Amino acid sequence: MSTALMDGELGALVKVSAVVWAAMSYARLAAARLRPGAPRLAALLPVVVLLYTIPFAFSTTTFRGTSGFFLTWLGSFKLLLLAAGSGPLEPSLRLHQFVCSASLPVKLRQSTGKQKSKAPVRGPARILLCGAVIPAIIYAYQFKNSMNRYQVLALYTLHIYFSLDLLLATVHTVIHDLLGMEMEPQVDHPYLASSLRDFWGRRWNLMVPSILRPSVFRPVRARLGTVAGVLATFLVSGLMHELMFYYIMWTPPSGEVTAFFVLHGACAAAEGWWASHAGWWRPPRAAAVTLTLAFVAGTGFWLFFPAMVKGGLDEMVLQECQGMVVLMEQAGRRLAGATDLVSSTM
Repeated sequence: MSTALMDGELGALVKVSAVVWAAMSYARLAAARLRPGAPRLAALLPVVVLLYTIPFAFSTTTFRGTSGFFLTWLGSFKLLLLAAGSGPLEPSLRLHQFVCSASLPVKLRQSTGKQKSKAPVRGPARILLCGAVIPAIIYAYQFKNSMNRYQVLALYTLHIYFSLDLLLATVHTVIHDLLGMEMEPQVDHPYLASSLRDFWGRRWNLMVPSILRPSVFRPVRARLGTVAGVLATFLVSGLMHELMFYYIMWTPPSGEVTAFFVLHGACAAAEGWWASHAGWWRPPRAAAVTLTLAFVAGTGFWLFFPAMVKGGLDEMVLQECQGMVVLMEQAGRRLAGATDLVSSTM
């Protein structure tokens, strides 16, 4: 990553931030003046379309992926829910609360003294942990040619987990420390999930299910039943993941990621059907956790991660991270030189 490219990305970030703030301010005003339904939807659709173009403003995988997840996926779904008069957004929210809730993976909650005391400790601690682990993962990518396929895919798994945790922890810290707002936790020990429903619905990347439940699952369930609602939810999640991969790698969708989520949706529906029968056999919790994680990892190695490998995402990330290290070294040398210059003149 060259200095010019980084400067261009930061400039694009400033412009995008200004555009998003203006667009969300308009969305709040329109929602306050129009009743839910067709009038509000018509007013908000231009903003929704705008959000789907935001990732094209960036050149690096990091900014394209982050803007795609925050704005194109979560932001557009939140606005569509707002058009229907539901979801986490309310025109009555203060402007900065509305913009943050619409633009970031944030679900606000009423804060208590106990919650406030915990937030400053957990956020920075997680940031430091992830900041220490991720460079080690990036360094390990250099030796992937000497690793077998499963070792490489395990490396991808760790990279995704710690990258998402770093991203959410950073957002949590900014929201809490700078804006004084509380947000609900977004990850809850996914390695303890005892079923697919537990993993996807209550432990992993919780902002996504909190948006898909009111926007996809509940409307479909009301018309076609629970199984159809579950399958539709996982199908939409798969399609949105395909879109995120397109933004990040500029490669056409392969369908593998959608197949991964449809498979998980079918298995989650089967889990729910089995659990609905009282008295039927249940595996011990330790066995259930082991089987769940094995299924997620096995199907991920089969369908999810190959799309990343084929698209060359690891090479892109490695090049960007190596470029970032060079830029940080250059900045450090400049800072040291400036410090020496100041010291010599005193």
